[in-house]
Amino acid sequence: MAIYKALPEFHGLATEQFFAEYAPRAQPLVIRGFAQQWPLVAAAKISPEGFVNYLLRFYQGKKARIFVAPPAANKRFYYNEAMTGVNYLSGEERLDLFLGRLLELLPRAEYPAISLQNSLIEELLPGLVSENPTGYFPDVMPRLWIGNEGIVSAHYDGADNIACVVAGRRRFILFPPEQTANLYPGPLNFTPAGAPTSMVDLNAPDVNRYPNFSIALANAYSVELEPGDAIFIPMLWWHHVESLEKVNALMNYWWNGSSSPHAISPSPIDSLNIALLAMRDLTPAQRNAWRQMFDHYLFKQGVDPASYIPEHQQHLLGKLEPDYIRAIKDYFIEKLKK
Repeated sequence: MAIYKALPEFHGLATEQFFAEYAPRAQPLVIRGFAQQWPLVAAAKISPEGFVNYLLRFYQGKKARIFVAPPAANKRFYYNEAMTGVNYLSGEERLDLFLGRLLELLPRAEYPAISLQNSLIEELLPGLVSENPTGYFPDVMPRLWIGNEGIVSAHYDGADNIACVVAGRRRFILFPPEQTANLYPGPLNFTPAGAPTSMVDLNAPDVNRYPNFSIALANAYSVELEPGDAIFIPMLWWHHVESLEKVNALMNYWWNGSSSPHAISPSPIDSLNIALLAMRDLTPAQRNAWRQMFDHYLFKQGVDPASYIPEHQQHLLGKLEPDYIRAIKDYFIEKLKK
């Protein structure tokens, strides 16, 4: 049985302190009681029916993306056995019908895993956010995730994330970015739900096929969140998420990265794909030589490359004006057509 590390926990954390002191460290942490004053959380603590009824006060008929995995999937939304597709169905459904189905499944011993994922709350439930505000993100629209007991395998996001449990309980297991190789990432361009995913089933790991997973497990963190609790997950931290009750809900805020509403283009993940295309045929020695270039220009592991070049000749190393960024993008658009 794995022995997980504990995450730092805070009971209330001022907005200014979080963004000035903790977010720049890119280390995960837990904020207990982050949303304890929200009417949404209060309704969920009364009963599943109270939670559903509260949500429906704001519903105006818009459909949402729904995912359904059969009982044979063991609550895990993932690839199918042959990796030719996924083990669940998805489609558009009215929120009121989905929530009714969620309540209908409560007394059943065997049931499918159903989930509403990644819905912009202001589009689906206008007015809900203003009644359940956070001072952390006045300009970021949160997203809503609702379902019964389900498992989302370890994956990473391209943005910093604060995820707040608003109903039920969720268990998070986190792995730092340096454990990426030991998590055996799946394809970049064929994923169960948009984000690259670990090939290892954390609840039943195949140690013969994935022997280095034990190293990742020795460096993993775990925490269980109650309604109103939140977790900060820095970008590129792997996280395995389990919904532990038959009615679960989470609101999350992405910012400062490729998953956020204000994402730059191209994103870092786009750049990774382009680099894989550009360097796939290089020898190991050539790749190592290019690693030195990336370390110098991009990751700035030694002398800052902009520190000794005149400002007017720094180009991509210096301050970028919108017209220059547009010109660079246009250049690469033409370059990639060849």
